[in-house]
Amino acid sequence: MARSETLTRSLVAAVLIPVAVGAVYLGGWVLAAILAVASALSALELFRMAALKGPRALPALGAAGAVALVAAAALWPARGLDNPLLFGIVAATAMGACTAAIWARGVAGDPLLSVAVTVFGAVYTSLLLFALSLRHLPGVEPLHGTVILLAPVVLTWINDSFAYFGGRTWGKRKLIPKVSPGKTVEGATCALFGTLLSAVGYSFLLARFPSYQMGIVEAAVFGVLISASSQTGDLAESLFKRDVGVKDSGTLLPGHGGALDRFDSLFFTLPLGYAFFRYVVGP
Repeated sequence: MARSETLTRSLVAAVLIPVAVGAVYLGGWVLAAILAVASALSALELFRMAALKGPRALPALGAAGAVALVAAAALWPARGLDNPLLFGIVAATAMGACTAAIWARGVAGDPLLSVAVTVFGAVYTSLLLFALSLRHLPGVEPLHGTVILLAPVVLTWINDSFAYFGGRTWGKRKLIPKVSPGKTVEGATCALFGTLLSAVGYSFLLARFPSYQMGIVEAAVFGVLISASSQTGDLAESLFKRDVGVKDSGTLLPGHGGALDRFDSLFFTLPLGYAFFRYVVGP
């Protein structure tokens, strides 16, 4: 990575990280607004990428579906998946896409692919809504909820860092060269062990709060799962980009690429983090 690009990435991160942490602490509709914008931008990038291969999604409907799912989660954030509105919005998005495709795409406009990409994009990018569910787990106050939500987020960032620097230092064997030529087995291994150890360390911070604590074994398992899901999310987006022949999903953030480039791993790690805290660790 060029020095100027590294500096640009660092400056952008220095501005955005305090804003993101502040929104996480405030939670509620403040956090939901940021997540909704991130989901909508990610969906629009996905639709633009898909159009390079032919399928033209229904971008306004897909982005609206992603925003609606985040908004529905914000109404009852502590309920998580036990929120009937989520399933209703998915159904409404699917039916709306089918209906719109009749007139907007017709037989000659690849209607099946158009509808499929639209619904997939709305659901896939709205997975960020699990940040709300983590922040508002039952019985947690703002600081505790912030620490819980930051667990999968920070560990995802740590995983990416270990993978990058481990790969640059020791990387020799390509992991999946046809999908992501830059990723190596050594980098992935460093990421796995680095995230595992970091999760164990993070468990000591969680232990300062009265609930949703992790033992060492639970933290180690959590670290392994976060690393595996983070790398899978990254590879999935690399697969999409490789399919359509682009380097980045967009140019939203200088030095960072598009929204999809920034949130690809979180689409996987946030739902996993919620499931782990809600159903494995528990209060």
